[in-house]
Amino acid sequence: MAWLRAGSAAAKLAVRRTLSQGRSYVTRTRVIDSQTRCFHSTLFKSKAAPVPRPVPLSRLTDSFLDGTSSVYLEELQRAWEADPNSVDESWDNFFRNFVGQAATSPGISGQTIQESMRLLLLVRAYQVNGHFKAKLDPLGLEERPVPEDLNLGLYGFTEADLDREFFLGVWQMSGFLSENRPVQTLRNIIARLEQAYCGSIGFEYMHIPDREKCNWLRDRIETPTPMEYNKERRQVMLDRLIWSTQFESFLATKWTTAKRFGLEGCETLIPGMKEMFDRSADLGVESIVIGMSHRGRLNVLGNVVRKPLRQIFSEFSGGTKPVDEVGLYTGTGDVKYHLGTSYDRPTRGGNRIHLSLVANPSHLEAVDPVVVGKTRAKQYYSNDIDRTKNMAVLIHGDGSFAGQGVVYETLHLSALPNYSTGGTIHIVVNNQVAFTTDPRSGRSSQYCTDVAKALNAPIFHVNGDDLEAVVYACELAADWRQTFHSDVVIDIVCYRRFGHNEIDEPSFTQPKMYQVIRNHPSALEIYKKKVLESGEMSKEDVDGIQKKVMTILNQEFEASKDYVPQRRDWLSAYWQGFKSPEQLSRIRNTGVKPEILKNVGKAITKLPENFNPHRAVKRIYEQRAQMIETGEGIDWAVGEALAFATLLVEGNHVRLSGQDVERGTFSHRHSVLHDQETGEKYCPLDHVMINQNEEMFTVSNSSLSEFGVLGFELGYSMENPNSLVLWEAQFGDFANGAQVMFDQFLSSGEAKWLRQTGLVVLLPHGYDGQGPEHSSARLERFLQMSDDHPFIIPEMEPTLRKQIQECNWQVVNVTTPANYFHVLRRQIHREFRKPLIVMAPKNLLRHKECKSNLSEFDDVQGHPGFDKQGTRFKRLIKDQNMHSDREEGIRRLVLCSGKVYYELDEERRKVNGTDVAICRVEQLCPFPYDLVQRELKRYPNAEVVWCQEEPMNMGAYSYIAPRLATAMKIVGRGTFDDIKYAGRPPSAATATGFLQVHGKEQTELVQKALQREPIQFP
Repeated sequence: MAWLRAGSAAAKLAVRRTLSQGRSYVTRTRVIDSQTRCFHSTLFKSKAAPVPRPVPLSRLTDSFLDGTSSVYLEELQRAWEADPNSVDESWDNFFRNFVGQAATSPGISGQTIQESMRLLLLVRAYQVNGHFKAKLDPLGLEERPVPEDLNLGLYGFTEADLDREFFLGVWQMSGFLSENRPVQTLRNIIARLEQAYCGSIGFEYMHIPDREKCNWLRDRIETPTPMEYNKERRQVMLDRLIWSTQFESFLATKWTTAKRFGLEGCETLIPGMKEMFDRSADLGVESIVIGMSHRGRLNVLGNVVRKPLRQIFSEFSGGTKPVDEVGLYTGTGDVKYHLGTSYDRPTRGGNRIHLSLVANPSHLEAVDPVVVGKTRAKQYYSNDIDRTKNMAVLIHGDGSFAGQGVVYETLHLSALPNYSTGGTIHIVVNNQVAFTTDPRSGRSSQYCTDVAKALNAPIFHVNGDDLEAVVYACELAADWRQTFHSDVVIDIVCYRRFGHNEIDEPSFTQPKMYQVIRNHPSALEIYKKKVLESGEMSKEDVDGIQKKVMTILNQEFEASKDYVPQRRDWLSAYWQGFKSPEQLSRIRNTGVKPEILKNVGKAITKLPENFNPHRAVKRIYEQRAQMIETGEGIDWAVGEALAFATLLVEGNHVRLSGQDVERGTFSHRHSVLHDQETGEKYCPLDHVMINQNEEMFTVSNSSLSEFGVLGFELGYSMENPNSLVLWEAQFGDFANGAQVMFDQFLSSGEAKWLRQTGLVVLLPHGYDGQGPEHSSARLERFLQMSDDHPFIIPEMEPTLRKQIQECNWQVVNVTTPANYFHVLRRQIHREFRKPLIVMAPKNLLRHKECKSNLSEFDDVQGHPGFDKQGTRFKRLIKDQNMHSDREEGIRRLVLCSGKVYYELDEERRKVNGTDVAICRVEQLCPFPYDLVQRELKRYPNAEVVWCQEEPMNMGAYSYIAPRLATAMKIVGRGTFDDIKYAGRPPSAATATGFLQVHGKEQTELVQKALQREPIQFP
């Protein structure tokens, strides 16, 4: 389209100059909306624009075109007439089409090339700005001036030209401008442009810089005649609209004061979605993951996803907890308009499609990346390489789509290699008000959907009262997604018949709008009138459908009174056999056979012969190979790689994503290597097995997003339990950019929605003088959200222990590569899934003492990692000075977690503190009561100290102290007052920004923990 843009610039400039001598003109700027967007145009003072008579190019004067433009066009035509090959191919085709049509169609013999150019500009104006003139607002309240670009006079045409015939054909264009369109009168051209672009749908697509995509849309928008549905389709649409409407009115009648966030004012969403899903199934889609907020959710659950109506009605009446299942976990539950479900439903075309609606909180749009991540996982497990069988559909509100940043974060993932799902269909339920906020206060752009233009997504604005327009837009969106595998947006402009919820009074803030709404007919009334007037259905037919629907609703209501849920719907096929928090799960060993460790170790340290890595990276891999060979000095990165590799050979999918994870923020991982000569990439973990699936191990740098990417990985992890999915923050300090995900989903999702996840979150944490933004992952926040009881010790007998199952997540601060290896493998080697929060190290990545031997990774009895139960993760690492089961001579027991242990141990050696024992609490949550009590008994006379790097109001102290006191009380070792504290004092900032101050603080807290004198409380 470059030729059109170039020609448009010249011709538009000419058109906007005076069209005849002696006419005065004035240039002014018109604002075509309430924003600051301006269009410059030339308007004549005379009532009618002048009419240019068709003249040959040679007789043109500068009063019509300026000298440069007239010479340019005339010279182009002359050059082409002399030698068609002398001009660009696009102009060659244009002149050939024009001259050919003029020669064979006497009716257009007077049409000049300049008129053709102006007509092209007029068509383009409708394509670009026709949506501003479209009849989108069902209430008729929006006053939008018609853009002057759509004014015939601007292009030199008047009513005298309306019945003249014109040819529009242009090379490589579709729709109105295609070469095979017949000659038409200007009147017909304008009428069809108005129908196509200024009716109930406003199309925005001319921002897409792709000729093929624009032409594809033109072929479907600019059809020779408007699209019409047949009688059978209209009957189906009416039936679906009746279900949507009567469902809401039934709920309103039965539960008059209940919040339900009904769909009144946008009932056409339901038939639109169902027609979209039918079309998608016809095009090969087998599974759809849906995310939406609360408005209309119950209607979607009942009428689209097909959740049993009796179950929905039962939940309205208070509901009952499921019974008749041993070990059934019911959690805390959630309000009915947050719940999700999944069902298989038949389609109109005879197919079946799986629909799953993801549970979500009231935090608008937070579910978006979760849905997209779950969809990507479905594509992996179903081998959907082309991404055509599994699709995501997100339903947004107008205020949240424009206002919530996670919307853009999610859109931004759409074309990234390891995050793309082949396109998401976005539906905006545009109430034209956000709770009580008007659009002019809620966004700075004309449309709430303008953010999607950044992704070059087409946007279909549609009047929510026009059922057939909504259905057409939904079907077109499905076609687009399956054709171009990219995002598309449907903006259903509608209204809320009631307030934000049914007991809210909207007239407080939108009195004029609700005066109109009170007298406005529903979409059903409008469509009933249409089908009755067309004669396609009788009043008896329509009444019959309504009676049938009401009968079924009443029957389901009666059945709901005795409804008792019999099973957990959260167990999808992949999750069969996994245990709930109330069912005992056996503890499994995580050690690996030595020969497997050796084999995978060699695979992950070997590089192709013709590969040229950076010399520093090459040296790192040589050192890693040496570690595997000798079995000694295994560092953090190798321990992690061994965990990944051993899980892969056991058939598990491993996925690690986050900012800079391929190399690692601290240049320690180097999981993806770059050839220094060719730029080619190589990932050793992709070659652990012969013919390994290239996605079986995925490590991917993400966009610079926490909220969106963590949500994506959470959704990914929920699909299949046989996968280790990890998200790593660049620094743990930045994880709070995703706080909604931690608060609303990860920490409480299982309790609210019965959904398990084994997601691992790696948060680099540790005080090494890098200041307040690069020191703390806010450990205290994760511990504060933990639900293990501080004053009640659960069953701790290994064969009966359900402590982790009953807790909402695990929080660890690991200090050895071997223990990190085992805690990662533990995520897979058990019969349930729990999120794992890891305070990942920074300076321990290369610490000379932070090493493990390969014998600590294997399952050989007698090796260092093997204990009474076998080789597994150590929740607490006891003092390494070979103490007996009872050491009465130890004066102090220092409990700590994380890297401060190595500083304590170094200081202890320095001062020869042999009468001090240091134990590492590797698993902070749930608290290892049994192991802590074992150590308290081992050191009966020891002063008990908790040591941490963080300020007193941060870190683990507030969490550890009451639980440690509970353990001490049981074994007769004192109370809360007997716990001594060694660490930084309370602080507003996480850390000091001065390196010298940091060093002084660090030295003081370590020395305090080991001082000879008793430590004063706290």
